[in-house]
Amino acid sequence: MATENKRIKLKADIYWAQLDKVNEMSGKYQVNLCNLSAAAVTALEGLGISVMVGTEAKESMGSYITCKSSKPIHAFDADGLPITENVGNDSKAVAMVGSYPWTYKNKKGMSPSLGKLVITDLVPYGEGEAMTADDEDVL
Repeated sequence: MATENKRIKLKADIYWAQLDKVNEMSGKYQVNLCNLSAAAVTALEGLGISVMVGTEAKESMGSYITCKSSKPIHAFDADGLPITENVGNDSKAVAMVGSYPWTYKNKKGMSPSLGKLVITDLVPYGEGEAMTADDEDVL
């Protein structure tokens, strides 16, 4: 298939990055590339990749794909240096994405293959709004 070797470059917001820790449910390293532009969605679909749309619980993710790997996923900064911090939700990135075919129990399809991940705006994991335990705020 001609689309197997083709890669596209896209901008994305990062959600649920498990770059150096295996996800317990999938058994793989993974990252969600979210809030994809209409052009990115069209290009990904052209590679045969199904793009998901965030449900009410995942509304902030917009159109997204999940890239999985059996090996740790390496992220880099804009200067090409490895990022050693844990990448938090809402980090911004540019990614090179290709596709690969799979077959499982009489089903087949195409999945995204993450070639390179460059974090352009890092939000370190855990740097969200601190939770307080004020009595007035507790339900």
